[in-house]
Amino acid sequence: MTSIDNIIKREVNPFGLINLKPGNFWEEKQDLRNSVDSIHQEVITEVEELLDLVIKDNRSRSLLLLGDSGSGKSYLLGRLKRILNPKAFFVYIGPWANSDYIWRHVLRSTVDSLMQVPEGQQESQLMLWLKNLSAFTKNSNSWLFLQSDRRKFIQHLKRTYKAAGLFNPDFFFGVLHDLTNPELYPIACEWLRGDDLSEESMEALKVRSCIDSEDAAKNILANFGRISTQTQPIVLCFDNLDNIPRLSDGSQDFQSLFNVNTTIHNSYLKNFLVIISVITNTWNRNRDSIEQADQARIDKKDIKLKQINLEQVEALWAYQLKPLHQQANPQPISTIFPLTQQFLTESFLGGKTLPRNALTLAKNEYQRYKLSLIDSRERPQQKDTAKNVTTIVKIPGQDKSPLVITTTKATTDIGTIAAEFELIWQKEYKKIQDKISKITLLSAPDLIGNLKEALEALQVQRIKQKLISGKYAGYSLSYQHPSKRERVGIVWTEDSNMTSFFNIMNASLKAIQNQLCDKLYLIRISNVGNGKLKGYQLYQQIFTATDNIHIKPNLTSVHLLATYHSLVNAALAHELVIGGKAINLPELQSLVRKSKFLDKCTLLQSLGIVTTVSTEEEKEEDKEETRRDWRPVKSYLFNLVKTQSFMGTPTLISHCTNEFSDVSEPDVKLLIQSLCEERKLKIINTKAKLQDQLISLNV
Repeated sequence: MTSIDNIIKREVNPFGLINLKPGNFWEEKQDLRNSVDSIHQEVITEVEELLDLVIKDNRSRSLLLLGDSGSGKSYLLGRLKRILNPKAFFVYIGPWANSDYIWRHVLRSTVDSLMQVPEGQQESQLMLWLKNLSAFTKNSNSWLFLQSDRRKFIQHLKRTYKAAGLFNPDFFFGVLHDLTNPELYPIACEWLRGDDLSEESMEALKVRSCIDSEDAAKNILANFGRISTQTQPIVLCFDNLDNIPRLSDGSQDFQSLFNVNTTIHNSYLKNFLVIISVITNTWNRNRDSIEQADQARIDKKDIKLKQINLEQVEALWAYQLKPLHQQANPQPISTIFPLTQQFLTESFLGGKTLPRNALTLAKNEYQRYKLSLIDSRERPQQKDTAKNVTTIVKIPGQDKSPLVITTTKATTDIGTIAAEFELIWQKEYKKIQDKISKITLLSAPDLIGNLKEALEALQVQRIKQKLISGKYAGYSLSYQHPSKRERVGIVWTEDSNMTSFFNIMNASLKAIQNQLCDKLYLIRISNVGNGKLKGYQLYQQIFTATDNIHIKPNLTSVHLLATYHSLVNAALAHELVIGGKAINLPELQSLVRKSKFLDKCTLLQSLGIVTTVSTEEEKEEDKEETRRDWRPVKSYLFNLVKTQSFMGTPTLISHCTNEFSDVSEPDVKLLIQSLCEERKLKIINTKAKLQDQLISLNV
């Protein structure tokens, strides 16, 4: 028999495991335990009704989804995808780095999402979409027959869809045929997403050009809609929009997004459902800058996420606690134990709250109960204890009772905040590693945008985008060097096409000649051609016997920049919760400077933005650990205990081996022993068996 109190002592806080920040629903698998069907069900019903209209007449429609920060907008999009994926293909579109490339961003995001495999399916959305086109479903034998003959495949699609209304039908249908060839599938996807392919790849696909303009990207997206009227609609979910580009007056460039939506309607792009998810305050600040005619093209503008009631809060808590309760014998009397009905009603006197607020309050109350189970002599001392803060908000123009909002007082313990941030960073970095397997998966505007955000965090001054002019301006920026007076220019391109490389080098040379920078860095891991090519000749002119430098970035640097970018998105959306508080961008920038995570970025080191100076302790550890650097694993162990106050040693080992798949259980035990010897951690009940041992900070 194992009591619920013993389980609470050894396990991690179940409310601390929830990823509260927004993210791509194709990258973050939702935990069904965290799903309460009644929450926002009315919104799901409205969205499904609009989707059914698209299915019925193939006319594209759009809706505006509004909700407060912490209301669960991003989670709701994930639920919509999970529930409605059987009747529609779902696309996640996050913020774009440069509005001059918004159509190309939409196309790239669309193809990236279509390449994902839905739950319960064996093939990607893209292949399911292709095989379910009416050109193939009307004749059961046509797919296998036409798959073997590229020319007949193209002609069949052209006849079926009256190719006169399509953009470059021969190229487009030819690439669709190449999707059926496993050897050509990867580069066919790259062409569809708008990558600037090498001449060899273009020859393999039998195309003469790539999708290298906004108009071409829009037209390829239109092709997807026009030929899919007999298959499922495509749902374009725009989310996490607080990090979109800003205009000269400081407002966010929502007009570019609404231009896209209006074009989808006016140009009769068929079979799309556009969902624009925005924080209510963000919408109120920016709506006046959007043309009224474009706002009128939103079919439903009044879809708002409401606060949840106490019954839904209780159900949310119960789902999170259920795995712990299932281990207990006897079972707890209440489904929300160790939380209580009294705590529930006293915390939400107004009877309603936001999902994030409910989970944050539960996390702190659970932690308080957990600490009460340990003898005060063994209990880790807390520098401060999170307390509830009640705020009464009077709503102007309403005679109803004022809104009562209960929140938690954020911790001021610097060590706890640093530990939480490091765990969040590590989790996000691992996710980015799994997502980005090569640098070219990110567009040049995204790469340069991620670099810009890192430079801003490191307090680099006078950053200016678009150093070079013309078609590739979004591939560049300039800034004032932190320790020198020189103006530094950066061009980052991974485009494989040598004609594009020539044009970029030509624009770079003009920037140098016009004295727009004192030193130019080219960031590029892809090849730069050979002596016969004009682009290579310009490259030699710029970077041979000059102060200009060519840097070859590594994938780790891109992972670090992308990790920070993801956290910036979360901070700007007010969804990055650390120490019981949603931190803003300046606070995130301060945390990343203190943590020195970006100091590990060799790209920033090569630019002279950061320097890495190893301490004597680190140098000694490096000598002892020649085969592996164990410091990230030790940091994880220490930080997890720090955030939990104490926990079961077996639980700590289990979480560590799950986080680091290449670390064995014996390795973790040795590292825990090392941390105890260093007097950072301690075993509370040393005489107990391993399965019963508890570990805490040694403070």
